[in-house]
Amino acid sequence: MHLSMIIPAYNEAVRIGTTLVQFTAYLVGQPWSWEIIVVDDGSEDDTSAVAETFAREWSDRVRVVRLDPNRGKGAAVRHGMLREASGDLRFFSDADGSTPISCLDRFLPLLENGVDIVIGSRAHPESVIEVRQQFYREFMGRTYNLMARTLGLTRFRDTQCGFKGFTRRAAELCFSRQRLDNFAFDCEVLYIAALHGLEVREVPVRWINSPKSRVRPLRDSARMAAGLLEIRLNGLLGYYR
Repeated sequence: MHLSMIIPAYNEAVRIGTTLVQFTAYLVGQPWSWEIIVVDDGSEDDTSAVAETFAREWSDRVRVVRLDPNRGKGAAVRHGMLREASGDLRFFSDADGSTPISCLDRFLPLLENGVDIVIGSRAHPESVIEVRQQFYREFMGRTYNLMARTLGLTRFRDTQCGFKGFTRRAAELCFSRQRLDNFAFDCEVLYIAALHGLEVREVPVRWINSPKSRVRPLRDSARMAAGLLEIRLNGLLGYYR
């Protein structure tokens, strides 16, 4: 298998079908083998049913895995990367399809020529932001990344763009050491990559914000800040070595 695409999903019944249609339409035209793995993270709606209906039409390429109970995006991505994916290149993408699958055209040449990890960056000067986030989400994102850089966890200005690609080796190294199940896992994985000397490259993306955000500013900001402090502590204790 050349490429595995992991899609973590929680209560995404409304959006997952459209995303799967768009992804398969792109992938079916490629000359290499691929698979899509939807990891339903304990959804309370019909996410699994919608995805499984689609998967029946693509039984050799698309499958659905369900985790129960809900554990968090980090847990869903880790499960997909380590337990389900078989590709030499392993990606994960948000279920809302905010970053179009066609952005793979920028990622693949780098991964196929020696780069270990490629991440999409909305902060890249060449990125095209067609629909922006609400002002409070942009403020949260900037504050979060400033805190991450201040703590010495990353050099990147956008760790949270939900479109990232890994070689098989990089995925196994990083996700086997990942400890966080919440949204801070992106930063954690990049911190682990840096500790182990992996080459990480950021590339511009086309990005279309989905208006149906589940972000709760106060609660989620506090949890993500706590996650960064936990990464710093784990690093000091040597857990990522």
